[in-house]
Amino acid sequence: MPEPKKPVGAEAKGAAPADKTAPPDVVPDTEAIRKEIETLLATKDEQGRRIGSIQHGVYAFYDYFGEPIYVGRTKESVGTRTRRHLTNQRTDAVAMSVLDPMEVAEVEVWPLDLKGKSKEEIEQMLSSAEYTVKQKVIAESKLKFVLNEKDIPTAKEIKLPRSYRRRIVPSPIYETRKNPDIRIAQRASTIADLAKIIVERKVKKGLRRTLHLQAVRLQTLAKERLDQIAEPIEVEGGDDETGDEHDS
Repeated sequence: MPEPKKPVGAEAKGAAPADKTAPPDVVPDTEAIRKEIETLLATKDEQGRRIGSIQHGVYAFYDYFGEPIYVGRTKESVGTRTRRHLTNQRTDAVAMSVLDPMEVAEVEVWPLDLKGKSKEEIEQMLSSAEYTVKQKVIAESKLKFVLNEKDIPTAKEIKLPRSYRRRIVPSPIYETRKNPDIRIAQRASTIADLAKIIVERKVKKGLRRTLHLQAVRLQTLAKERLDQIAEPIEVEGGDDETGDEHDS
């Protein structure tokens, strides 16, 4: 999982020293998260297959508070697609700051057994499964949206196969990163990156919607933090910060 360009909050102050035996681009936190991803993908289904090796499927990423942030589907294998999003093999969604891997705490996958199906049948099943998953995770969420830049086309909802869900950030990394103020800082950084991309490129409406939804996520968490403080906000005195009295 790629680290942020500029570490924020406690992650910047309390970063563990790099493992000298690991490749230069791999720090202990990143390596630990990759191991959790591989543990999920090595999970066996009812037929004894590693779920990461199954070619077709749908996946959802969740943040540190269990909110869905991204839904996708794959034809290149569940494992390959998941790794591409969450490790250094970056995808368009990551490159455009639609999906911030640093915000992903849990992954859920729905492998689909579509062997022997025609291309049309595969496309129809993937479309239905992806739409069904989107509807499901949004219905179960508090914010009622995901951050996908493009709309997931409406399709016939289906009965989903068994899903496999796992937290991919191990302790104590998880407990540190779940701190709401750390998440606020990370979300603000992502919004800044996304806004910069919008300034520099000709973008479509979907990316601006993602920017808006990211801002809603930031505002919601910041408001929750504010509401947790019971004490009243201080009232300014008669002097300003320089010690001079305010004008009458």
